[in-house]
Amino acid sequence: MNQRKVLVTIAKTHLLSKIRQTATAALGVTFGIGAYITLVSFMTGLNKMLDDMILNQTPHVHIYNEIQPSEKQPIALYSEFENAMNVVHSVKPKQNQNRIHDALPMISHLKGDPNVLSALPQVRAQVFYVAGSIEMGGVVTGVNIMEEVEYFNFRDYIVAGKPEDLKNTNNGILLGIGIAETMSLKVGDRVQVTSTNGTVFPLKIVGFFQSGLADIDNSRSYTTIKTAQKLVEGAANYITDVNLKLKDISLAPTIARSIEQQFNLRAVDINEANAQFETGTTIRNLITYAVSITLLIVAGFGIYNILNMLIYEKMNDIAILKATGFSGSDVQWIFIMQALIIGIVGGILGLLIGIGLAHLIDGIPFETEALPTVTTYPVNHNPWYYAIGITFAIVSTFFAGYLPSLRAKRVDPVKIIRGQ
Repeated sequence: MNQRKVLVTIAKTHLLSKIRQTATAALGVTFGIGAYITLVSFMTGLNKMLDDMILNQTPHVHIYNEIQPSEKQPIALYSEFENAMNVVHSVKPKQNQNRIHDALPMISHLKGDPNVLSALPQVRAQVFYVAGSIEMGGVVTGVNIMEEVEYFNFRDYIVAGKPEDLKNTNNGILLGIGIAETMSLKVGDRVQVTSTNGTVFPLKIVGFFQSGLADIDNSRSYTTIKTAQKLVEGAANYITDVNLKLKDISLAPTIARSIEQQFNLRAVDINEANAQFETGTTIRNLITYAVSITLLIVAGFGIYNILNMLIYEKMNDIAILKATGFSGSDVQWIFIMQALIIGIVGGILGLLIGIGLAHLIDGIPFETEALPTVTTYPVNHNPWYYAIGITFAIVSTFFAGYLPSLRAKRVDPVKIIRGQ
């Protein structure tokens, strides 16, 4: 124990005798860790905001009845054309409806699946919005609004009104902000909605939503399932789409293929629907972590260079220590302790600076028309980033001190003293 205290005392003395070099090494760690925490917190927060903007509005599995051309065209029914080249122009899809047959029993079955968190029915209808002399094409989607709020965070996108207003209002509609601005509509107004079969419905505007995606905001609106069924003149079991929210998103492709085989419907999993988006997210994350790790490595090389120079300057001290009975391992541990002291002090200071800068950025106002519910810059305050930062500071400084300490361990005191 006494020997360990002596080694620690010698390490402190060496550091304090070269306070400028020590401070420079510690500041290298401090700014490296601080920059790492600030950058990774901000970039992952930004990535999470962009991911949520898309993924919150995308079901894990989207089920619908896809209208496709008939597998067998009429010409294929005649045996005399079997060995001939058949050319069919203007292939028409088979007669089919958009609705999902036996949708309610299927939804009940899916809700009983232990991997399914919820199955949300929808009714989609192609419509024209009419306000005065202005007409716009778009889509009205009938939903259970409170389930959309619970499972898809829909409340975050409502910029006027409340989801409860749609639930409690007969023949109400929640318009996309792009439609409202184009047609100069406000909450409380009525808009005429005309379906493709000619049905005209006057609907009361109970609010506006803004998803941040212009194509959606300029065409889509939401109403209740019952109102949408009236609009398409469908019965109470008329359902066109079912959106699944799963407990484990990684099971989405497997469950989608199973549903297609079991119910003979089209099932699109979230990976298939957002393939390009996932690629962009992966690249952004790779860039973020690559830059962050580079900052930490640069700080480690700074410590290595400073300790390496310190050993050259302390050759006489090393020779004296060995001549007075200290072993090569004792000398090695002195320099490793110096590196660890620099890493711990610099890491703690960097941790405080990183946390402070992250909270400072989190409070800076950030306004964008695409995301009205976001008021400040997004920052991800994940405790793991702080743990990784301080751990890397200690580990990197240990190795930065270990490599030069090997040279100090092999120093021959006789050669040093003779050289003097």
